Amino acid sequence: MHSRSSIQTWLGQGKRQMLSLFLAEPCPLCQRSTSAVLCSGCCRQVRQCQASTPCDRSIPDLTVLSWGRYEDSLRQAIGSLKYSGHTGLAQFLGTELGQTWLDHNPRSRAGAGPVAIVPIPLHPTRLQQRGFNQADLIGQWFCRLTGLPLHSRSLLRVQATQAQHSLDRLSRQQNLAQAFAVAPAQLKTLRQSTVWLLDDIFTTGATAQSAALALRRSDIAVEGICTVARPTVWETSTASKKTSTLG
Repeated sequence: MHSRSSIQTWLGQGKRQMLSLFLAEPCPLCQRSTSAVLCSGCCRQVRQCQASTPCDRSIPDLTVLSWGRYEDSLRQAIGSLKYSGHTGLAQFLGTELGQTWLDHNPRSRAGAGPVAIVPIPLHPTRLQQRGFNQADLIGQWFCRLTGLPLHSRSLLRVQATQAQHSLDRLSRQQNLAQAFAVAPAQLKTLRQSTVWLLDDIFTTGATAQSAALALRRSDIAVEGICTVARPTVWETSTASKKTSTLG
């Protein structure tokens, strides 16, 4: 005969199992049922893309902190967020990026003002089409973990530009010239801070450099950019520099 406590335990486990079934949704990457943002298998595969050297100070006046390599499952996850509307992935990606910030402390300027996180904005037309700004969603979870303030409406995209992924470096720079402006109401706050930009992907750096230039023209200090991903070639070149230094 079962004791009352064992019956209550059994009933409690049954309720939890039933609840997990009701809450389960298809994993956005493999479609397996999961109650988490990603199933355990896809979560493991995305984490295999994590960069071993996330902080890059080789670009003058712009430190780059990137969580992972833009390849395989991480590339799929970012695409699923941006183009399929799986906004729950912003929680996973933003939290991972936030933990990287806490682990590696990328700030290098002694005496610099308090950090202000500024997500790279979308043009209003693109924002209306997509329904959300992925950089802003990622930034919300990044700031929730790090405790840093998020300034979502401080930087404006005032020119609609061609999609960057189809352009070479020079064309990207020309495409983004005068693309950004600082919201006048945010000038005073940002001038008392040190800005770190935030975006999903860092490729040639044209977007980040254009955004940083717009802020600096308004006498706002910009130290770096945090991104979820960056092309594999960056980590390969970083590893080569370390090897040559050791040699």
